[in-house]
Amino acid sequence: MNEKKKFIRDSVYGDITLNEFEVKIMDMPQFQRLRRIKQLGLISLIYPGATHTRFEHSIGTMNLGSKLAEELELEKDEIELIRASALLHDIGHGPFSHVSEGVLSVPHEELTKFVITKTSMRDLLEEKFDVNEIVDIVNGKGHLGPIVSSELDVDRMDYLLRDSHNTGVAYGIIDYERIISNLKLENGLILDIKGVQAAEGALVSRYFMYPSVYQHHTTRIVNSMFRRALKRIIDEKIINENDIHKYDDTDIISIFRHCDNKFANDIMNRLDTRNIMKRVKTIRLDNFKFPEKMYKIESKILEKAEEEIAEDYNLDKDYVFINIAEYPRFDEMKTQVNVDGKLYPLTKISNIISALSKARFNIPDISLYVDSSEKSKFEKFKLENYLELPEIDREKYYGIHYDQIKLI
Repeated sequence: MNEKKKFIRDSVYGDITLNEFEVKIMDMPQFQRLRRIKQLGLISLIYPGATHTRFEHSIGTMNLGSKLAEELELEKDEIELIRASALLHDIGHGPFSHVSEGVLSVPHEELTKFVITKTSMRDLLEEKFDVNEIVDIVNGKGHLGPIVSSELDVDRMDYLLRDSHNTGVAYGIIDYERIISNLKLENGLILDIKGVQAAEGALVSRYFMYPSVYQHHTTRIVNSMFRRALKRIIDEKIINENDIHKYDDTDIISIFRHCDNKFANDIMNRLDTRNIMKRVKTIRLDNFKFPEKMYKIESKILEKAEEEIAEDYNLDKDYVFINIAEYPRFDEMKTQVNVDGKLYPLTKISNIISALSKARFNIPDISLYVDSSEKSKFEKFKLENYLELPEIDREKYYGIHYDQIKLI
């Protein structure tokens, strides 16, 4: 007798099939918590439709993982293992996803391992799987790991599609079916030359999603505000970071509103009313000869600069923020491409990807944010008076690029 199937309606893929054991996994409280964790954290303050959750993303990742596993002609038990691993790959995410991770001492992958191996989730999973195999796949290890976690994995494919769909930013639309149909599993995921164009589209999509969504200047400051408040309530032991995998977004919002820390109270009020710090100074990283040096500046040096700015301009140092955009890593560029039996990195095969690799610092910047009421004080502000910045490339013509930041 065939196992009874259940369908769940997804906004991106339509009907997704679930077996009875997968339904049991989803019904566990550890997984249901993901319904209450926004995939994009606080980005709904910028894009109101970005209220989708880790719950949706996890199911979507399972769906793509299943499609890729079937395309690779894996055995039935391997396909089921991939589906379960993809379903659980974000089970340890803290409130507001990557936003909270920025102040935690352990990455969400370690928290995911804890939930899978040290909670009641383990008892259920061991009815059918080896939990250590699931942990390895979630972390990209072993023969099957690259399907869920690698340069061109199903996790990335789903979040690009889903984030684009929910923000309304069309850059994230990718031809995932073409990519999946041209992947092989040989000591990692290998892309056939026929899939290069689709991979180019995915990389270009991600490149433009960074300034439009993930590293939008307002995204960065609301994240910075939240993280500073979260660090305060962790340092004051209002919450225990070791229990962060138990909290959801609503829990943290409530704690911020009602705890005894006035800074956390005020930051939550500001986020509630969208009273956000304003950017008063920006320097594009491509203005520097060696922009990579910006990422070697230690956090304590940035904090010292914030304190000095606050003192010089008679501000509260808690409300002065220096933020450097996330490093534009784009690991997908390392994807190996099969050309007549020989393997080459995608950057060697594609002129487009090679150009993106060189242009990765065109978008990131370092910015200073203060309260909107203090903005007029900073008309002649020079960040280099407070930070030792890399050498400016004065021969580079960057005027057009610099003006374009106003459009982002």
